[in-house]
Amino acid sequence: MSAQTLPARDSTLPDDALNTSTEPVFDVPEQITVDLSEDGIVEVILPPNTVVRSPEAQAAAAAVRAFADGRRLPLLLTVTGVLSVTNDARLTYTNSVVVSACALLGESPVDRVIAHYLLRSRSDSVPARFFTSEAEARDWLREHHRGS
Repeated sequence: MSAQTLPARDSTLPDDALNTSTEPVFDVPEQITVDLSEDGIVEVILPPNTVVRSPEAQAAAAAVRAFADGRRLPLLLTVTGVLSVTNDARLTYTNSVVVSACALLGESPVDRVIAHYLLRSRSDSVPARFFTSEAEARDWLREHHRGS
């Protein structure tokens, strides 16, 4: 499946947002990218220098559910450079029923604060952790996904 790039300010998921076209998808500022990697990890990249709101989170969650197709999959959520996440968006990200484990990836102390804000309302049944290394995050996700 190919990556899906979702408009950051759209309040609904466009009919063609889950298009499985094989054309390359470019990350554009102000957009959330959702992709399913070859190793079965759903990757969500939040746009740097933005405030993530509920409509964007809901669109991303719909794309994650489409990739999951009834399965529970590990999620790599990149928060690098995000300014903030609204409470409604946070609840959307942390109430997913299709996520088996969630690794939050960032680089800075601010990213860590954003990640811990997101983790505050997560379900205890879904393991979640913050990482500064993508390789470590992926290893952790693969290990926790095997155990689910």
